[in-house]
Amino acid sequence: ADSGDAPIDNNPVENAIRPIALGKKNWLFAGSEASGRRAAAIQSLLGTAKLNGIEPLSWLTETLEKLPAWPNSQIDELLPLRR
Repeated sequence: ADSGDAPIDNNPVENAIRPIALGKKNWLFAGSEASGRRAAAIQSLLGTAKLNGIEPLSWLTETLEKLPAWPNSQIDELLPLRR
């Protein structure tokens, strides 16, 4: 608090999570707990892609095309953090 390095508000974080907060009511009907977990994982990956300056749809499309032939031992190389 003495240095003034910390931002005065958390607006960037609130703006980043707004789509998730707005969709909460719709996601109550994901179908099952497992479906909800999968949806949360996909949203996290797409959000990570955005934060790393990667266009989410192109990253997801490219990853899904590579996935069937990709070795399990190297699966982490497909994550948006690795680009």
